[in-house]
Amino acid sequence: MLDFDFACPTSLADAIEVLAAHNGSARPLAGGTDLIDYLRTGRLSANMVVDLKRIPELRVLTCGDNGLTLGAAVPCCEIYGNEQIVKNYSALSDACSIIGGLQIQSRASVGGNLCTSGPAADSTPALIALNAQVQLVGKGGSRSVAVEDFCTGPSANVLQPGEIVQQLTLPAPAAGSGSHYRRFIPRNEMDIAVVGVGASVTVADGKITAARVGLGAVAPKPLFAADLSQWLVGQPTSDATYKEAGERARQIISPIDDHRGTAEFRTHVTGVLVERVLREAVARATA
Repeated sequence: MLDFDFACPTSLADAIEVLAAHNGSARPLAGGTDLIDYLRTGRLSANMVVDLKRIPELRVLTCGDNGLTLGAAVPCCEIYGNEQIVKNYSALSDACSIIGGLQIQSRASVGGNLCTSGPAADSTPALIALNAQVQLVGKGGSRSVAVEDFCTGPSANVLQPGEIVQQLTLPAPAAGSGSHYRRFIPRNEMDIAVVGVGASVTVADGKITAARVGLGAVAPKPLFAADLSQWLVGQPTSDATYKEAGERARQIISPIDDHRGTAEFRTHVTGVLVERVLREAVARATA
């Protein structure tokens, strides 16, 4: 690992100043569970690492009638340990509870997981399913981006030099809503999704009245299955619906062959997981 300077700002304004002063050569650190490894192996370089953990604006966690506001540096353990999130944003709780082990979960954050922008990230399909908005801030001001538009490719996103994710906002779920996230991994020792699926649904009178499906590890970036989500609206909550949804999901992905699984296998698993995730999301919505 090459030498770098280290800063620990305690305000959002100070962090933005430090990042802006280094013109893209500084790296923000939320949990650091990916960043430190990338710096050690030379995948990334930095003249300055800026620790964001002590900034109050990035540690905000509020959940109520107006929705969920989640600071970018809130660790995963605080998310799945929050009863309101477990109840109202189950897909996010599901994802955070399986990102690494307990030690990782006490450091890793959803904001950091999103900014790493891996196609197989666990939290991103869940955030897509829950219709999250990403609040970005930098020297030029702030802006909001839909989470499905944040990642642009493998390890790439819309962040500009000196810009950071401040928080994510998720709307309050409608009555009769439920969500779920599930992944397939080849074995416990390889804790990276071969396929990940997140879904949220609203159910009334035995039919799906709203739906969002997010897919991970089956394209260059996490996908919002927009056409599939739209098709689900008006469909009955039946096994036939879930099976057809799985088939439709298989048609929109572009998986690759790698050491975790073949494209053919990923295609098969995508359909299976979409069926199972929708079934569980509906069960939660109607419980």
